[in-house]
Amino acid sequence: MDWIKKFFKGRTHKFPEEHYHGHYTEDPQFYAPSGAGDAWQEHENEEIDRAIALSLLDESPKGRKVIDDESQLVEDEQLARAIQESLNFEPPAQYEIANSQPIPVHFPMGYRICAGCNTEIGHGRFLNCLNAFWHPECFHCHACNLPISDYEFSMSGNYRFHKFCYKERYHPKCDVCNYFIPTNPAGLIEYRAHPFWIQKYCPSHEHDGTPRCCSCERMEPQDTVYVALNDGRKLCLECLDSAVMDTKECQPLYMDILDFYEDLNMRVEQQVPLLLVERQALNEAREGEKNGHYHMPETRGLCLSEEQTISTILRRPRFGIGNRATDMITEPYKLTRRCEVTAILILYGLPRLLTGSILAHEMMHAWMRLQGFRTLSQDVEEGICQVLAHMWLVKQLDSASSTNVASTSSSSSSRLKWGKRPQFEKKLGEFFKHQIESDTSPVYGDGFRAGHQAVYKYGLRRTLEHIRMTGRFPH
Repeated sequence: MDWIKKFFKGRTHKFPEEHYHGHYTEDPQFYAPSGAGDAWQEHENEEIDRAIALSLLDESPKGRKVIDDESQLVEDEQLARAIQESLNFEPPAQYEIANSQPIPVHFPMGYRICAGCNTEIGHGRFLNCLNAFWHPECFHCHACNLPISDYEFSMSGNYRFHKFCYKERYHPKCDVCNYFIPTNPAGLIEYRAHPFWIQKYCPSHEHDGTPRCCSCERMEPQDTVYVALNDGRKLCLECLDSAVMDTKECQPLYMDILDFYEDLNMRVEQQVPLLLVERQALNEAREGEKNGHYHMPETRGLCLSEEQTISTILRRPRFGIGNRATDMITEPYKLTRRCEVTAILILYGLPRLLTGSILAHEMMHAWMRLQGFRTLSQDVEEGICQVLAHMWLVKQLDSASSTNVASTSSSSSSRLKWGKRPQFEKKLGEFFKHQIESDTSPVYGDGFRAGHQAVYKYGLRRTLEHIRMTGRFPH
């Protein structure tokens, strides 16, 4: 206690020992016991009191007269009280007071901080998960924001989900039946997807009779009814908007194709009949041809050279209950051979851009026959015809991008109008273009890529002259 003694050394006003003990009493709540050091702290307080009292009497000789000056006594008492209070450093509260009795608050070894709200957890239930501690209400689902009380949960990055919420958000649903796509025997999610439309569906729908649109190839969702054409094909409602349904309706498109060829300095001199037909009539006409190449699995256009009688569609069908086509009128049309080409047949009920690309393809067959080209190999003839179909599609899409697709164009396509869904029709044109470019067949696919490369490198006119002379694409 030497430092306390030195602290009081030199004071001129001292308190009698009995006066000190009479005015300074220890507050039992001020020094609340604190674990194993409580006894030591009480002993220390007594030592402090004794040291103060002794120091006040240290320099006074025995028998000194007690100061009786009242004001001096008050001043000394205030000084002693200030010194005493300066030595009382209040420790941090470690106890809660209830009914004037100190009630200990339990703190476990180390504080637990909630990883959700970053506050101390304290008493009560808590979770020890993901290498952290959590209030139960802070461990909640990122999707529904409700606490996760299940024994199992799912994670996506740093986000927590109920298993059901995770499935709703991330588990793919079938675009056909709208159910969650099931897992395979290995526990993996297995589904099919269209390479262009990215339509996801259960593998079982490839074998359960789910119909596809004959134009865009998308599967029919169970909550949507496709249009049923008379020849058994199905047509989605989006493709129906711009579908060409009869021969008369196709004439503006036919004139546009003739203008397209004339712009390429490839004028078609003879008037070649154009007929829209059903699937059965097209297949019968194909069987009547001696020569020809046909795109499997289904032929959608033909350039005929033989005399035949063809059943053509005179009036478009109407669509009644269940979206079934009714009241379609057909009539026979006798083909007469006046030149190397007797007619061009196109499958009815296809969208305008698909019908036009098929017509551009078949018109190239007609042009080469009328120009006296030799009999060509399949890959060369079908390849160059696909190049012309691709060129016409590109021109249509470029026209749609440079003008308002809802109005008519001012170019050679001025007689053509876009359908009720111009944005979808443009997407549909991109799909038909993608079909030509990604065709894997040796005749139509490889033939197109070889012809397209030749035209890109040498131009269309030089490529055609090389084909006329050699029967092959230039390299």
